[in-house]
Amino acid sequence: MLRILTTISLFVFLAVAAVRAQQPQATPLQPSPVKRTILQRADIPGTNLELIYAVVEIAPSFKAGRHSHPGVVMGHVVEGEFWLAPDGEPENVLKAGQTLTLPNRAIHNEGATDKGTKINVVYVVEKGQPLVSPAP
Repeated sequence: MLRILTTISLFVFLAVAAVRAQQPQATPLQPSPVKRTILQRADIPGTNLELIYAVVEIAPSFKAGRHSHPGVVMGHVVEGEFWLAPDGEPENVLKAGQTLTLPNRAIHNEGATDKGTKINVVYVVEKGQPLVSPAP
């Protein structure tokens, strides 16, 4: 009886191993080049707007591509270097201690230099809208 159970267990083990070997292996997820940590959010009474306070970390040499935000964005570079290129304007590199303001739905490109960056950001945006939308 023990011999039969051992044989059955061995066949089950081999069958499971064979099925697993045929399944595609999951590739490890690459970390996002932009990490946005929302620290606080609050509705602005009497409006369809909300205020979001976040820390945004951008990986070295990352370029976000042209995009916009559904409201006004204010930022303070805390670490590293951040570059910003509003449509029709030259790229501007901001260093730690410098600030920026983007008007409502301003199309721009942004990213980090080879040093990466960390920015404290305040968004005043329409409730329910994504914080970032690719530009057409």
